[in-house]
Amino acid sequence: MEAEQKTQTAKPYGFTTLQIHAGQEPEPRTGAVTVPISLATTFAQPEPGKHRGYEYSRTGNPTRQAFEACMAALENGKYGFAFASGSAATGSILNLIDAGSHVISVDDVYGGTQRYFRRVVSRTAGLTFSFIDFNQEGAFEAAITDKTRLVWLETPTNPTLKVSDIRKVAAVCKARGLLLVVDNTFMTPYFQRPLDLGADIVVHSITKYINGHSDVVGGVVVTNDEKIAKDLAFIQNGLGAVLSPFDAYMAMRGLKTLSLRMKQHAANAQTVAEYLEKHPLVERVAYPGLKSHPQYEIAKSQTSGSGGMITFWLKGTYEDACKWLSNLKLFLCAESLGAVECLAEHPASMTHASVPPEQRAILGISDTLIRLSVGIEDIEDIIGDLDQAFAAIKH
Repeated sequence: MEAEQKTQTAKPYGFTTLQIHAGQEPEPRTGAVTVPISLATTFAQPEPGKHRGYEYSRTGNPTRQAFEACMAALENGKYGFAFASGSAATGSILNLIDAGSHVISVDDVYGGTQRYFRRVVSRTAGLTFSFIDFNQEGAFEAAITDKTRLVWLETPTNPTLKVSDIRKVAAVCKARGLLLVVDNTFMTPYFQRPLDLGADIVVHSITKYINGHSDVVGGVVVTNDEKIAKDLAFIQNGLGAVLSPFDAYMAMRGLKTLSLRMKQHAANAQTVAEYLEKHPLVERVAYPGLKSHPQYEIAKSQTSGSGGMITFWLKGTYEDACKWLSNLKLFLCAESLGAVECLAEHPASMTHASVPPEQRAILGISDTLIRLSVGIEDIEDIIGDLDQAFAAIKH
């Protein structure tokens, strides 16, 4: 489907209204309030070469398009593209640049993204990568070469919650003609809108907060640039890793409560972060809503909330970390994040095990680092669960 057909002109409504209505007009034939799940793989054409907006479901599907339009509106963008996973979205974005190009990425990028960069497209497309700390003065400019074409930010990062100044990076990218991609999975458009801060492309794993219920795997890309949109439409159609109609329907259903969920995630996480910061068995806490966070002021300048993710370093050993995680009852020890239930994991042995050990050491992903995805349960129950887990490892 052409990029123009992905466009959704949003009415001047507020965020919560948009998440319920953008791209989701009542179905014209029946008046159905909820967007129907269209499982059709092909669509009848009145005459050869002339269709009603849809021809083949990989190219364009009405259920998927409704979700894409809603996500574009929430990110204050014009064009949305939904994929079968966040990784598929990442791979499609990398296809925007030519073989042999150079990419600059934040060093503490999600383990799956780093794995794809280091072990897949570096081999198949000859792409080269520099992984840097954008908060280190001059590091970004020093990394740019005549082959640099794309910059990949994740802010806050996964799992150490490092925050990068999107406006500052965007200014350099604009001056040098570089594409700026921001992974907005942790913050969601409710708390952060990278396109408004100068990014060219925003990407999400919709598996996380966008869907929010641990029952959909997917990814989405949003842009305001017409040329990027046309290229992405072509790539999406060519690669074919599109979000299924059923998953698009489920993601839209989850999306309708995004603002309500994010408020509760952030309120609970702030309380948990303050609790952890005072706990005698905790060495250090990383949460953008704490004044102790190294980039607290940057976070305040570009976000309207701090999200539901917390990372902390336990005092003790790898065995202590495993014991602590094993004694949780309300928190589930599981990969992924951003759902209504509390999740906890050990990045060094789970989500970031693919990151080389020497790189993990540089980034601070130690054997005692624990990542929490704070859910929307009653805060008294959340704190009670953490209390009893700490009690189990007291020496």
